[in-house]
Amino acid sequence: MPTFAEARAFLLRHRTDYDLAVGGFSWPDARPFNWALDWFDGELATNPASRDRTGLWIVDAVTGTESKATFGELSSRSNRVANHLRALGIGRGDRVLMVLGNVEPLWEVMLAAMKLGAVLIPATTLVSRDELADRIERGRAKMIIAGPDQTSKVDGLATAGVTRICVGGEPPAGWLSYDDARAAAETFLPDGATQATDPMLLYFTSGTTAKPKLVLHSHRSYPVGALATMYWLGLMPGDIHVNVSSPGWAKHAWSSFFTPWTAGATVLVINQARFDARVLLGELVRCRATTFCAPPTVWRLLVQEDLASYPVALREVCAAGEPLNPEMIERVERAWGRTIRDGYGQTETTALIANSPGQKVKPGAMGRPMPGYWISVLDLDGNAATEGEVCISLGGGGPAGLMLGYEGEDGIKPPSGRFYRTSDVAFADQDGYLTFVGRADDVFKSSDYRISPFELESVLIEHADVLEAAVIPAPDPIRLAVPKAFILLRAGVAADRAAALSILAHANSRLAPFKRIRQLELVPELPKTISGKIKRAQLRRMEHEATADPAYRGVTFSEADFPELKSG
Repeated sequence: MPTFAEARAFLLRHRTDYDLAVGGFSWPDARPFNWALDWFDGELATNPASRDRTGLWIVDAVTGTESKATFGELSSRSNRVANHLRALGIGRGDRVLMVLGNVEPLWEVMLAAMKLGAVLIPATTLVSRDELADRIERGRAKMIIAGPDQTSKVDGLATAGVTRICVGGEPPAGWLSYDDARAAAETFLPDGATQATDPMLLYFTSGTTAKPKLVLHSHRSYPVGALATMYWLGLMPGDIHVNVSSPGWAKHAWSSFFTPWTAGATVLVINQARFDARVLLGELVRCRATTFCAPPTVWRLLVQEDLASYPVALREVCAAGEPLNPEMIERVERAWGRTIRDGYGQTETTALIANSPGQKVKPGAMGRPMPGYWISVLDLDGNAATEGEVCISLGGGGPAGLMLGYEGEDGIKPPSGRFYRTSDVAFADQDGYLTFVGRADDVFKSSDYRISPFELESVLIEHADVLEAAVIPAPDPIRLAVPKAFILLRAGVAADRAAALSILAHANSRLAPFKRIRQLELVPELPKTISGKIKRAQLRRMEHEATADPAYRGVTFSEADFPELKSG
């Protein structure tokens, strides 16, 4: 079996030859491996060809300032952070909750945690107080590293025995300063070998239950599995790569950490207080970015501008997170002469299906299986089908890029059987291209965020006036879809503006901004199965087809109808 460096070199050599790459690729040997020590420090930070190259470039579009750090500098800084965290009691297997925006310490902490063998729990800065409490409790966090804008959310939570570190500014009472790490030793010595199956990352992701699932990744799954993502994105050494994704989500680890640094590319981050397509386009031009990945939500905003007036240096342009409209591909091709290449994966995996460089892109298709992933489309009985659930073969131990499993009260539940079923439905054509059809369950995406209807419904029914609730995705021109709630009120409650306002205010106070209920319909009845389950599929069809069924249609309100609600 090849080493990590050999497998990487193979994919770089055959980056545009899909058949050869898929046929000849094999995952590196599952020997002890620590990507931060063995690859980042052992190659990028020590090789004279890469040591002094810029590894991280952060542009602050608000202040007009920017910062750069070389691979060598990032290695030294993360060593200091690792030594500092070790002195504070963090060791192999300990859980560290990180709530940071796109600031340099985020990358330093990720490298440091890997070097220590600690398990990092990334969380978005949009996380609510209740969600933080859940991550601390179920994630068994021993340390919290957060920005000054997040510390107030933690105060008052059950954090006995949890060390708290504030990144930036004067730390509040009970918090330590991240700057203390600068005084730590620059040389780091690991306490032993890191095994491929050692836990490394723990993600909280929306599922079909009220609480998010805990997805556990290893020192093999995301770092080594990122080879498939590198192949999709088409990154090469020396590239300047921009990925539009918020920290705390798996795609940020994919495309703003593991993949570009596996390729030896620069991670370029463009921070904005509020997204502005013109600012982003201007920085892509000024910084001479060569590769770019963004969710369709961002692409839909970009194409509203005169793209042809922005002379970008982009060689590769990609999209992921939700189905890409073929019209977007055509408009970008006309303006830049570049084809947006779609890709697909999950928090539980790395990129597993995509349109790779040099290959024909079929409008609407998410592509073909990436090297190292053997994909089948199966019906409910496990038989091969033209349209069915996307399933990953677990033969030979399965792909390196698949999670260790879901963590629960009874331990880790690893994927088992012949296949890992993704719960996503796709159509497979005769050429092996797969087109996304929808979720096998009811989880949907809004602005690239996965949203669980059950989670939102659990909050809604806590309102005193709500008897039942069903959440579905409603079409939206910018976000692709937004959460819409069909509400059956308790007897005697009027279906009026006051009720809608009260329900929305209740939900918004309990949910992170990206989960907010954007539309609400107070209905006289909800469609159900014989067993009493709400038929969300029927509600979705009604919404997308604008069906006026008086039995299930009611009074509709939009968040925009209530200026008294805080916008978000």
